[in-house]
Amino acid sequence: MAGSYPSVDVSAAMVTQPVAAGDWLVVAPVLITMIGGALCLMTRKNTDAQPKLGMIFLSLLVFANVGLLARVLDKGVITMVMGGWLPPFGIAFTVDALGATLSLIASIVAFTAGLYGAISVDHTGRRYGFYPFLLLLLTGVSGAFLTGDIFNLYVWFEVLLISSYGLLVLGNDRAQLDGAVKYGILNLVGTNLFLIGTGLIYGVFGTLNMADIAMKVSELGSPATGTLAVIAALYLLAFAMKAAAFPVNFWLPASYHTPNIVVSAVFAGLLTKVGVYSLIRIFMVIMPESREYMADVISLLAIATMLTGAIGALAQTELRRLLGYLVIMGIGSMLAGLAVGTNLAISGAIFYAVHSIIVMTALYMAVGIVALLTGTYSLREAGGIYGANPAFAFVFLILAFAVSGLPPFSGFWPKVMLVDASFQDGRGWLGAAILLSGFLTTIAMGRAWIYAFWRGGPEGTPDGQALALPAAQQGVFSAALWLPLGILTAMVIYFGLQPEWMFELTARGASGVVEPSGYIRSVFGDQ
Repeated sequence: MAGSYPSVDVSAAMVTQPVAAGDWLVVAPVLITMIGGALCLMTRKNTDAQPKLGMIFLSLLVFANVGLLARVLDKGVITMVMGGWLPPFGIAFTVDALGATLSLIASIVAFTAGLYGAISVDHTGRRYGFYPFLLLLLTGVSGAFLTGDIFNLYVWFEVLLISSYGLLVLGNDRAQLDGAVKYGILNLVGTNLFLIGTGLIYGVFGTLNMADIAMKVSELGSPATGTLAVIAALYLLAFAMKAAAFPVNFWLPASYHTPNIVVSAVFAGLLTKVGVYSLIRIFMVIMPESREYMADVISLLAIATMLTGAIGALAQTELRRLLGYLVIMGIGSMLAGLAVGTNLAISGAIFYAVHSIIVMTALYMAVGIVALLTGTYSLREAGGIYGANPAFAFVFLILAFAVSGLPPFSGFWPKVMLVDASFQDGRGWLGAAILLSGFLTTIAMGRAWIYAFWRGGPEGTPDGQALALPAAQQGVFSAALWLPLGILTAMVIYFGLQPEWMFELTARGASGVVEPSGYIRSVFGDQ
């Protein structure tokens, strides 16, 4: 009879129960940024409204991530599958403490960047898409931290990379275009390697769900050899490029100094950390035996990355280039945690990632204020800031101490954890490299502070004579510049003086990737 169909039991293939209201927070960060980016794009000609509209959605993003982290800490790992299809057929968003923590920190940094951009980005930059690109960049970053599907990790990388290209060339200067070419070519190579590795994984296992792959890898007899070893090597090289690890890190200092300073701040804080996060997720959850097999190689990469970054920073006379090398140095410290692979080491790497996101963003913002006060980014041409603004000089010194890993600020504790984990694992030379890189960073930042802040003026200024600073741009005294820097500096101080909450949070994030049974149960239940 027309219109009558036999009843079909779909419970074995589809989710039949309604999604709990709180679990919608899993996809809220992606939805908020996509909708916000679209609305900002449609209203981009109204340049006065752009900061207000952008800040509304960035504020909503922070609140959504606070709620998501609270729910993960209360309920454990949360999984939502698109279209109602059960894993591994449906595309899964799977959020644990690691992903929720990094998503929250990324949203806070983006919020401060939105504030800072209200002054540092002119009307032309707003018209050509600063706020739409920023929100869509956060779409990719949030999706990468929250997805449970390895192909969709690739998709979210593409979203953030496309948005980052737009931000990088905002302003259309020749130097920006040159930096964008270098940035684009290396990331294109890394993206293709990522896609090749993902295609091989699908060919071997017939699935793209991370939890499903993890279970199938654990069933193999020799998971560290053969095709899986090739896949592991491809992923290591691909994400090393994206994280700016040695020897494929030369694109970062060649491109991060070219865009608007707030764009550099966002890039330094977020983009390389997504690469490190992906390495941790893949090598700790999906291919832990491959990580053990490659631990010595990862250790050597970590040491080379740390020392390249620290020595490169020492050689610079331009503040933005100096900070670019410090981003690289921090990536090496995080790779050291991956190389050791214990709970303490991964916890230290997560803590360091949180610290680096905050402090590098703050340092780029501070350097932007230095340029507004002195009219230059050059250490040779800067000077006299301490005499003109002691409070700002003190803030910059705090950030210099933090990025060097000195107490009592946020960079101290993760370095202690990583050094301790290295020596416990019998990798004393790795711990020594962490300490050496911190020492070299201290010298580089101390030199920068003395040149730009302590001395009276540029090279050639007579001793004892302090020059009046031009402060040519009216926005230098705006709260929109000082408030975001103050928020991030306060976080640096708080996590240094009160690290207990971060210890607990990062330990929980580390235990979830070192022993991923809870992650797998969230996707497949108790089967």
